[in-house]
Amino acid sequence: MKLSNLMSTPVVTCSPDDTLRVVNDIFKRTQFHHVLVVEQSLLVGVVSDRDIFKALSPNVGKASASKADLATLNKRVSQIMTHSPVCLPVHAQLIDVVKLFNEHIITCVPIVNEQRQPVGIVTWRDIMRLLLERYQSKAGK
Repeated sequence: MKLSNLMSTPVVTCSPDDTLRVVNDIFKRTQFHHVLVVEQSLLVGVVSDRDIFKALSPNVGKASASKADLATLNKRVSQIMTHSPVCLPVHAQLIDVVKLFNEHIITCVPIVNEQRQPVGIVTWRDIMRLLLERYQSKAGK
């Protein structure tokens, strides 16, 4: 199976210069767990909701938040993102992404075109959803 048939599109992106406040708001508004970081349309990194969770003060959003707690929202994405993420070309196959998930401690694989511009993303959840669909279709027969 080609990844182009499995990947999620369009991708949500941000800039390395964006603040964590911007990305945190994206995660709050969407059900996404990863945002691709682009600079001049090229993939340069990935930031996950877990990265944000670790980088922000646990007091952010609480009445007890201090100025120092709130200042963590002003950190830049470039400070916490995964730089030069593992990615695959759009013509890659399902087996290629499965191998990457097994070789690296990652939860998503950005899919890029020949210019390294992101065109989609595949997460481990996408793989699990596909397995469930295939299992259910075979069990139903």
